[in-house]
Amino acid sequence: MGITAKELAKKLNLSEAAVSMALNGKPGVSTKTRKTVIEAAEQLGYDFTRISGRSKTTGPITFALYRRHGAIVADTPFFSELSEGIQQKCKEMGHKLNITYLYGDETIALQVEDIRYSDCIGLILLGTEMRPEDFTPFAELNIPLVLLDVYLDNVNRDCVLINNIQGAYRACDYLISRTKKQPGYLRSSYPISNFEERADGFYKAVRANGMSSSKSIVHALTPSIEGAFADMTEILNRKEELAECYFADNDLIAIGAMKALQKAGYRIPDDIAVVGFDNLPMSSYLEPSLTTINVPKRYMGEMAAERLIQLLKARQFVPVKLEVGINLVKRRSV
Repeated sequence: MGITAKELAKKLNLSEAAVSMALNGKPGVSTKTRKTVIEAAEQLGYDFTRISGRSKTTGPITFALYRRHGAIVADTPFFSELSEGIQQKCKEMGHKLNITYLYGDETIALQVEDIRYSDCIGLILLGTEMRPEDFTPFAELNIPLVLLDVYLDNVNRDCVLINNIQGAYRACDYLISRTKKQPGYLRSSYPISNFEERADGFYKAVRANGMSSSKSIVHALTPSIEGAFADMTEILNRKEELAECYFADNDLIAIGAMKALQKAGYRIPDDIAVVGFDNLPMSSYLEPSLTTINVPKRYMGEMAAERLIQLLKARQFVPVKLEVGINLVKRRSV
């Protein structure tokens, strides 16, 4: 016969109220105490079906942003639209949403433990900056989990993402068709799997148009407007060779580079054409407006939340990969 909550409290030298709050996932005890109580309960055979009202289908959902090197910032339009989609779907389905950052440093195991022993019933993990090995601490989580904006090899979890290769191919192919020139590449200086896939799509389009990929001029820029502006300004000051048209890994890079080029006296698209990726709201307000790949960010958030809520109710788990469609938005920068 397993241990009772009263016996567990006595054994751990805790109050019965503290043990009850820990077992029921209620506030009032520290994460450390909750962890101690649950681990002891599991080891000593506590019958968790005794917990009244305990259900994995009700409770708060956590949206966690994994930060490996700081490319993900909460106040960017990309994050904001993803977050809005998740919040809307959770609200419709009656779930509270908690938003948190997770940092890929030596404390990540403890950060994941905090989620495990909280009252969170499901996790949406923004894995834009993640590598397959970064998922290891999450592998033992016993709650439903959906990866957002990334696919990780050998990770047996649901994911919601776009086809980055296809998007970059379309953007580059359109750029070449309009300019008839060898395209340059404004590549992120941060190593992110999505950008690596976009590089694959870019070079595939270059080769498909009968051009040599080795002849494309590549500039590594910080993936933010300010960072890309500063990096491109340095490139211009050093008088490095420029391409007559560019594909950028994202709109932030494209916008920062355009501002630097315009400040240096280049006309867009007359002298240099530019195409971006993401279709951030500001892309339509630039002068000239930015041709870009539209990523339905809010819809991606909605799909991630909807899939997670389905998992909470599912009797069996079969991982799925949900790929959200993208399209080219033609504006005046090309």
